[in-house]
Amino acid sequence: MQGVSRESLATAEEQLDALLGTAGTDGTAIGQALFAVVDVLDANVSLRRALTDPSSEPDAKSGLITRLLEGKVSADVVTLLADMARSRWSRARDLGDAIEKLGSSAVIAGAEAQDRADRVEDELFRFERIVDADPELARALADRAAPVDSKSALIDELISAKAAPEAVVLIRRAVLTGRGQNLDRALNANVQLAATRRDKLVAHIRVALPLEGDQRARLAAALTTLYGKRVHLNVDVDPKVLGGIRVEIGDEVLDGTVSRRLDDVRRQLAR
Repeated sequence: MQGVSRESLATAEEQLDALLGTAGTDGTAIGQALFAVVDVLDANVSLRRALTDPSSEPDAKSGLITRLLEGKVSADVVTLLADMARSRWSRARDLGDAIEKLGSSAVIAGAEAQDRADRVEDELFRFERIVDADPELARALADRAAPVDSKSALIDELISAKAAPEAVVLIRRAVLTGRGQNLDRALNANVQLAATRRDKLVAHIRVALPLEGDQRARLAAALTTLYGKRVHLNVDVDPKVLGGIRVEIGDEVLDGTVSRRLDDVRRQLAR
């Protein structure tokens, strides 16, 4: 998002945070209501354009969405969306993208309220790795021609009995809707969003063998000291690294693996 859309999203995020901070607010329910609104906008191009037309009066756009949603979602959600309709958006699609992000943020806030945020991050990452390691599964989940019921049943078989309810909501959303994003990108966006909400960085760790609990704690503490922020570890066991550890945080890579050093030697010999 660029320009006025980014400013409008920032304003909406502040309003959502205020709503989520109200005692008794169910973040997951708010998130699912916002997702439902996105689905309506995605299915109705004329409505999306009407709500983002810069030549229309802000109050007219606000009134339109209020009439559409009043009595169907909570009054607080109606107010949030009506204010978003008053805002300006660079592209018609940006409004739906913004509401989608707010929906994910609200679900993650619901996990935070239940002290399950770390668990949700881990489960999103693990699901992403399971799909990445199984091309047949990835094709089945990405197949747009496949019936929604069959993909939904596959998701239930993979995670529903084991995962946190908020992780299930976000995974189902990523698989069944997507909104033009591939599954890997959609899941990773939610992992990053969860970290950002708690002012944390996400480190993707590759090691040859699983890290023990004390090893994870020491690594997280070391990275927290190095970066000056809390760091959440997503650990990927990969025998190809041979030994050592590879850490990716954003665009930065700290590579101390044996395989990396062997590659360096091979490059030197090839010169």
